[in-house]
Amino acid sequence: MCTGPPNGWSRARGLVVKTLVLIGGALLIKRLTKSTTRWDHARIVTHSITGEKFSKEQAVRDPDNFFNLRWLCCPAADMVDGSKVLYFEQAFWRTPHKPFRQRFCMVKPCPKEMKCDVELSTYAIRDAEEYKNFCDRPRDQRPLPEEVIGDVAEHLTTIYLNRCERGKRCLYEGSTPPEGFPNSWNGASYCTSELAVLKNNEIHTWDRGYDEEGKQVWGVKNGPYEFKPAPGPATGPAYTSVDMLSTLDFPLSIGKRIEGSFVLQE
Repeated sequence: MCTGPPNGWSRARGLVVKTLVLIGGALLIKRLTKSTTRWDHARIVTHSITGEKFSKEQAVRDPDNFFNLRWLCCPAADMVDGSKVLYFEQAFWRTPHKPFRQRFCMVKPCPKEMKCDVELSTYAIRDAEEYKNFCDRPRDQRPLPEEVIGDVAEHLTTIYLNRCERGKRCLYEGSTPPEGFPNSWNGASYCTSELAVLKNNEIHTWDRGYDEEGKQVWGVKNGPYEFKPAPGPATGPAYTSVDMLSTLDFPLSIGKRIEGSFVLQE
């Protein structure tokens, strides 16, 4: 006849189980209550904006106002203070080798005296042609980090991001100051930018240029571009006139006439 383990063993095993439960609970509470540091926020934003993303779903849904654009961003260098320098470019998805926008982005925590969590600044590139398709190249064919730092040119914009309140779709959201930053493309006097970091590394971005009278002269009017991570756009039923347009290289004059569609900023 089979018999169970001695009572002493049962008590010992019970104590072990209780101890493990208590330890696990303590670790979970510690993890949940652990405060997020300033650099943690910067790392989350850096991770979220990095990678390849597309606005395809939005372009199919609203082809009159949005193109299917490719967003590509990857690490390029680390600054001495811990700030991350990222290379960023945008292109029509059918011509990824011809980006119409190239920038360096610098991500770091906001200064303690400011009421924000993360600063996301953009900079011009000293020799943009040298950096085309930077993220698509093998690492040994990219400019070295010290070269990257030397090629960071004039400051363009800074977006100040804050953690989103509970219950919202976003993780972080923010904008440039209301007065924006100087910009002269297409008759603009200044430009503003808004950015939201959503779950699953989705990014919403809205860039607009205004003249001295406050009239919008470039940028989308109906809302932000929505970039979602994807392995790549597929051909087939979803292929629309938006995709056909994206194969073309528009002259500047035509680009100006497609009101509310380009996010080009010079």
